[in-house]
Formats: sequence, structure tokens, C-alpha cells
Amino acid sequence: MTFVELDRIRALQESGVFKTKDLTNIRYRDKDFPVVSFSLGEDNKSLPTLGIFAGVHGLEKIGTHVVLDFLESIAEQWRWNQAMKKFFQETRLISIPMINPTGVYYNQRSNYNHVDLMRNAPVEALDKTPGLVGGQTISSSLPWYRGNPEEMELENQAVVEFCEKELFPAQFAMSIDVHSGFGLRDRLWYPYAKTKENFPFHHESENFAKLFNKAHPHNIYKIEPQSQSYVTHGDLWDYLFDRHHSQYGDSKLYLPWCLEMGSWLWVKKNPRQLFSALGAFNPIKPHRYRRIMRRHKPLFRFMLESTHSYKVLKNEPIIA
Repeated sequence: MTFVELDRIRALQESGVFKTKDLTNIRYRDKDFPVVSFSLGEDNKSLPTLGIFAGVHGLEKIGTHVVLDFLESIAEQWRWNQAMKKFFQETRLISIPMINPTGVYYNQRSNYNHVDLMRNAPVEALDKTPGLVGGQTISSSLPWYRGNPEEMELENQAVVEFCEKELFPAQFAMSIDVHSGFGLRDRLWYPYAKTKENFPFHHESENFAKLFNKAHPHNIYKIEPQSQSYVTHGDLWDYLFDRHHSQYGDSKLYLPWCLEMGSWLWVKKNPRQLFSALGAFNPIKPHRYRRIMRRHKPLFRFMLESTHSYKVLKNEPIIA
């Protein structure tokens, strides 16, 4: 059985453009499943930093493919794009494109322990959750199983340690975690998932939304707090934000985002996809797949640019 996503990750490592590391390795069914990180930019970790993540849910392969396509585009341009090299002297990019390699390989939402990694962090919802969807500890045979939140799964431990080392020291940090499978429209969510109360940097998130909507008035995203859609236990990015905020308070700004690609639209256009294990979460038709590869690059580029010019999100004056 081939592992296309890992092959692409290894090819990116061999390009020599990024600093890369195997953060952890899952040994399962006599196979090795590494969680691999990438970073680009100067060694100065206080520089403004954008993190791009995907592959938390193995069935949502399209997220990993979107991130890999973006990283591959950067690697290709690195040979000749002097403006890009100058940009990354002042801004850093980090990424884990496949957080849950066993889930991706075996076409399952959960990891090898049947744990839903996006319900696995030690975070308890402060508002009512929608039944099992919000995370459950009843049985690993049921979906949305949380595992043991007090001892997070190896994959999540690797993400937390990586972010603490590569993201937290930045004077400004933003991250985006790419998913699919909810609704007919692409949603760009900011915290919290655990409560409908505003999180500390709500206004800065709204500033980002206003800037993005002005720069891209015909964009396809609904930008909103995640809790407007549903509330969950164990959200990994709630945990990382709270961990960052408890250490730095308002002295450093960190905005974690989640891109939820509306895969129901793909199913609506091609209902036969539902007969495939991957069909509910991924565009199956080749022309739709190619469209999704193009669709989110403007968002990623805007996130990089606004990370570089982060003071505008804080309503501070920009000095040319």
C-alpha cells in the first residue's frame, strides 16, 4: 500500500529549502509513521511567525494536500524568487502538514489508538456540547472519542512541543489548522471551541477579518468564532492558545485559526461520493480537486503578509 502523502513530505525534506525534523515516530503494525515538521526563515524565533497545520483527522486528506501544495509552491519558487527570500528574513513559516499519519494511511478519522486528536487536549467545554460530537469518553468504538486528555496522544504532544519551541517565542504568531467536512461553505474559525464567550484577542481577529474582506471582497469564507457552529471539549488549539496566554498574557499576540472546508458542497454536486470512505470529506472529481488546490492560496499568502505586518491587527501605526 503506497503512502502518497508521506512520499511528498519526504520529497519536500530532500528539497533542502526547509529545516525539517521528525518530531515523533508512531510504530504501528510493523510500519513507521513519522510526524514531520518544516520551518523556513531566520533562526531568530522572536520574528513574527505563521504556522500551517493539517492532517489531524485522517479522513480529511484534502487538508494535508492543500498544505503540501502550498509548501511545494514555495520550494519551487525558492530557486529564483529573491523577493521571497528577503521576505523570510523578517518572517518565519512553520508547518506540520500531517499530524495524524496513521489516520491518513488507514483512512480513518482517529489515530491508531482510535482517539480523535481534536478532542484529546485537556480542555473542558464551559458551555453545552452537542452530544457525542463535542467529545466523549464512553468508548473508543464510538466516534469523537477523547482518549485520556490528561495524557495526550503522542501526535498531540509533538504538536504542543513544536509550537512551544517554534511559535510561542514569536513577538506575533498566527496559525491555521486545515480541516474539511462541515457544511456547504468554507468557514474560517477563530477561538473559542470550548465556550461562546469571546476569547482575549477577539478584536484582533475581527481586525484580521475586516482587512481580509477589504483586500478580497469576493472571498468565499464565512469568518466567525468556532463556537457559533458548535462547542467541543478537548480542542487542541484552545489548549495551545490558553497555554500561550497564561505564559505571556497580552505582551504577545497569538491568533489560532481553523479552516473548515465545506465538503458537503462536493457531495451535493456528486452524491455518489458517499459510497466512498473518503467521499464525505474530499473532492473526488479531478477538476474539483485541482480547484481546491488553487482555492486557498490567496488566504495563506494574506496570512503570511499580515503576519509580517502584524501591527495593523493591533491598530498600531505602520512605519514604512
